[in-house]
Amino acid sequence: MTLSVSHRKSGDTTTTGRQTTAGRSSGSAQRVGTTRTLETVTDASGAVTSRVRRTVLPGGLRVVTEQMAGARSAAVGVWVGVGSRDESAQLHGCSHFLEHLLFKGTGSRSALDISVALDAVGGEFNAFTAKEYTCFHARVLDEDLPLAIDVLGDMITDSALTSEDVEAERDVILDEIAMHDDDPDDVVHNLFAAQAWGGDTPLGRGIAGTTDSITALSRAQIVRFYRRHYRADRMVVAAAGNLDHASVVRQVRKAFGRNGFLDGDATPVAPRGATRRIPVRPGVAHATRPFEQVNLVLGMEGLARDDERRFALGIVNAALGGGTSSRLFQEVRERRGLAYSVYSFGSSHAETGLIGVGVGCLPGKVDDVLAVVRAELARLAADGITADELRIGKGQLRGGLVLGLEDSASRMSRLGKGELVHQELLTLDDVLARIDAVTLADCQQVAADVFANPELLAIVGP
Repeated sequence: MTLSVSHRKSGDTTTTGRQTTAGRSSGSAQRVGTTRTLETVTDASGAVTSRVRRTVLPGGLRVVTEQMAGARSAAVGVWVGVGSRDESAQLHGCSHFLEHLLFKGTGSRSALDISVALDAVGGEFNAFTAKEYTCFHARVLDEDLPLAIDVLGDMITDSALTSEDVEAERDVILDEIAMHDDDPDDVVHNLFAAQAWGGDTPLGRGIAGTTDSITALSRAQIVRFYRRHYRADRMVVAAAGNLDHASVVRQVRKAFGRNGFLDGDATPVAPRGATRRIPVRPGVAHATRPFEQVNLVLGMEGLARDDERRFALGIVNAALGGGTSSRLFQEVRERRGLAYSVYSFGSSHAETGLIGVGVGCLPGKVDDVLAVVRAELARLAADGITADELRIGKGQLRGGLVLGLEDSASRMSRLGKGELVHQELLTLDDVLARIDAVTLADCQQVAADVFANPELLAIVGP
């Protein structure tokens, strides 16, 4: 279960030991051009080991950085508040298509120039599209951060989007869709989402689009989508590593100042809010593929992303299928030998979420696997978890959280998602305290609430 940032009351907080001071991360009230310190972490001697700052530039572009003591690298990401759930049926796959096209060249750089610029300094450079946002990111030596920011700014604000590039990349994306259609894990999870929310809804549709939707997309549609969604007030530039906030702000202002991109006095667009609950549809969905194994996902409605119970559900999820000591791993694989791969997972959005179990097994073992998984889910709903599972689950969440923030790229992602999606940044100590505060009763209640929900099942196989 991925832990996400949540809203809390404004005001500074201080924790003992590893000292942390934190404040609210967002809000349109911050005056353009002003810088706010969001988080300062010091060691036992009082030396600053990390500092998070935020500046709002003209046009509503937010710049959030974390200065990390002792780092020699830096990571930067441009987080754009648009994803596949923002597409109409006619634009299905447009966000992902556009992500590809921004690498194809600008008014001053060819596609090769973009690649060479980062390769020449040994940098890592990539992008991804999700249902609610798109991210373009780079990781470089600290001295090459200005170059990475300049390339990203050029791509975002001055993309060529030529007809030739659209047609060439269309074939690449069609190949990518075919590749995903050959991956049973991708197929079953797309089928699971389609069953949950409907294959004709923004949340239920796959991110990459379909062969038909990508074939039908025109350059004019993509350009209109780009101009409508790629605006300064819908973006966050997040950076972490050995950096100076003021220098990063100057570099971002220069790199993103092309073509009047920062003109205007817009305020940042608030994250997507939970205006209404989106229910999950129970039922069974299946697809035939010539795979050797059957892949299945069995689950039910989970929690929305800012639900305060998500920390308790994360611990329950760890006990269910979060590691080799989990119930599912021990019962399905170790004791019964029914499958090689078995795991549980959670996903969440503003208004809804899913919790589920994924298994890959031989066709003749499907009935036994489903019987065991259903029995474990029913046992969780009825009895919750044990005190030992609570202790182990807390340890898994704490360790995963801390170890996951050991490099500049993961720190950058924390800033970008916190600012763009949640509009508030919990400190590491805040999150650890919330995990520690979960009681056995909390876990019993959330298990009863979630795992008693109606079942949905997706199966893919021969």
